[in-house]
This record gives sequence, C-alpha cells and structure tokens, in this order.
Amino acid sequence: MLCSLSTKLGNEELKAIEALEQEVGNTLLAFSCHPVDPAPISTDQLAKIQELEKKLNISLVAVNA
Repeated sequence: MLCSLSTKLGNEELKAIEALEQEVGNTLLAFSCHPVDPAPISTDQLAKIQELEKKLNISLVAVNA
C-alpha cells in the first residue's frame, strides 16, 4: 500500500475539508492510498533512483505496474 497526497478532490470535497479545518482549528492534509507491489530493482537501478531523488528533492518508489 502506497499513500500520496490527494490531488483529484472536487469543489464539494474541498469545501468539506475547509469547513472541518475551521471547526478543528488545524490544517488537514488529504491522502489517497493505492495497492501496489514493490518492483525488484538492482543495486545500479537503486543508485540511479537515489541520484534523481537527491537532484529533485523528492522520494521515488519503484512499483510493478
């Protein structure tokens, strides 16, 4: 299972989240989870992934499509 920030929220969902933020007095982050299997990768592939992660300042995960 891999979770990421939700990016496909509609206006109704966003309004509901904003209303709850006002009610509880905190910022809320929305995540969506996806069932994925990690992909087997070589040491060389891992090094290339880590290099790009550092360059872009992000995290990458190799998964089976």
